[in-house]
Amino acid sequence: MANDGLAFERRSQGVALPAWLVEAAFVAFLLLVFVGLTPFAMRSGAFGLSSTTGSGDLMRQVCYLAVFVMLVAASVQKRGLMVFAVVPVSLLLLLLWCFISAAWAPVPGIVVRRAGLEFVIVCSAMLGVDALGPQRSLELLRYVLIGVLLVNWISIPVIPQARHLPGEVDPSLVGDWRGLYFQKNIAGSVSAVTAMIELYFAAKRKSWFDLALFAAALGFAVMTRSKTSLGLLPLAVLFGLVYRWAWRRDLDRLIVTICAGIILIVTAAFVAGHAAQISRMLENPAEFTGRSEIWQAELRYIAAHPLLGAGYGTFSDTGGASPLANYVMSKWVESAPHGHNGYLQLLVTIGAVGFALAMLALVILPFVMLYRRDLDNLPLKALLFAFFVFIVMHNLLESDYLESDGVMWTTLLLTIAMLRGLRTPVTEESRA
Repeated sequence: MANDGLAFERRSQGVALPAWLVEAAFVAFLLLVFVGLTPFAMRSGAFGLSSTTGSGDLMRQVCYLAVFVMLVAASVQKRGLMVFAVVPVSLLLLLLWCFISAAWAPVPGIVVRRAGLEFVIVCSAMLGVDALGPQRSLELLRYVLIGVLLVNWISIPVIPQARHLPGEVDPSLVGDWRGLYFQKNIAGSVSAVTAMIELYFAAKRKSWFDLALFAAALGFAVMTRSKTSLGLLPLAVLFGLVYRWAWRRDLDRLIVTICAGIILIVTAAFVAGHAAQISRMLENPAEFTGRSEIWQAELRYIAAHPLLGAGYGTFSDTGGASPLANYVMSKWVESAPHGHNGYLQLLVTIGAVGFALAMLALVILPFVMLYRRDLDNLPLKALLFAFFVFIVMHNLLESDYLESDGVMWTTLLLTIAMLRGLRTPVTEESRA
């Protein structure tokens, strides 16, 4: 797979886009996601710079559209009219439901614009990986993340806003490292993904340089003091190692699956037996750094609107049209940028129907692809499994699913695209 770029040119017919141009378009997409147009942005207000109109940044939208057009052109050369066949049907249905939710949303225009941008981002990730192949896509992602890591480290002594400065609404953030990102939790999650990738390449190539990059990524993650990422990183790595060992033989895989099922049953029984204590803990606004107050508001809204939700993209930056406007008492909760739980936020915005579609497209089907044994690609699938575990659990305390061009959401899309690329590689014979 190392020559995926050259293979792309061989597979193309007629006047082919040069492989370097397709790679440049994919790297531009990654830079838009993992760097953006406003690195080192100054923080203002409680949570950020985003507007309350939902109109978005025109330049950002234009850049994404330009990259999207380039990747569509590459896909047309490779697949002809079957361009969007690389996007899972379940994911297309989820995006369609997001568009449909404009019918009952308080501000339909916001839903349509945000769902349109989401369609562009989802398709760009899928088309880019399909054009270049899983291994080459991972290599380009690695190069971008190494660049981000180096810039983050260099920025700490020379750029004041690379740390959280005094004046934050939450004083505990002051001094935490955020690098070029807007918030330390984003920097922490990107550093965690970088660490997992470098650990994969260190094991693959037995390289001290990759180990040094792993240590640098881990060190920056520690300095962000992002508790969620720091807690999930070793767990995801452990799951990846278990996957790499157990998926060599059907018997080992079966044993691990049974053990995981037992653990889930015991955990569910523990939660059910301590429901009262957990409920009291969640009712305390001071728990989970204030997240519990948002969760309570989300649960109240879900109970009142269980089926359809408020409409995609309506959770924040919609002014008084936010679904939680009448369900919170603290003003800072009203201006929260997301719900700090991806599962609850899906239920709030796209309801039980959208939630079911999302779980099918983003959790169940990717897990099915990961569950299949594939000895030829076992190390890479172990890395993708680590990504998958990290993101699925990350959404218990943060909101990543369907979050526009969020770094963890895009990482999940790239993971799904790589899994599909491993499952259905395109050959000369299949294209013919």
